[in-house]
Amino acid sequence: QVQLVESGGGSVRAGGSLRLTCATSILKYSTYCMGWFRQAPGKEREGVADIASDDMIHYADSVKGRFTISRDRAKNALYLEMNSLKPEDTAMYYCAANRWYRCGPGISSRDYSYWGQGTQVTVSS
Repeated sequence: QVQLVESGGGSVRAGGSLRLTCATSILKYSTYCMGWFRQAPGKEREGVADIASDDMIHYADSVKGRFTISRDRAKNALYLEMNSLKPEDTAMYYCAANRWYRCGPGISSRDYSYWGQGTQVTVSS
């Protein structure tokens, strides 16, 4: 059974950094797609970044150049390094997964079967 547990959220000032971790069992499989999503109050869930088992990576334009998605199979962990944080990055952040060999277009939440419970990120100005 696939499990995902996020950690690493917190409160920081604009310009600061945070590193989110998703502990997951899916990295032991040869085929998967994993993504990071976020949702602010009153807004739709937004795709942030994804990474496939073949190493293909996508980023949302709003975070490109500031965020980095990575994984460590030995540690069963997915990461999201967030730098130069802005108040508009404030949201609940979720990791998600599916068993596809490649991630779908647009980092769409509708493509994912497994979800963590989320970790809150708050960025103050």
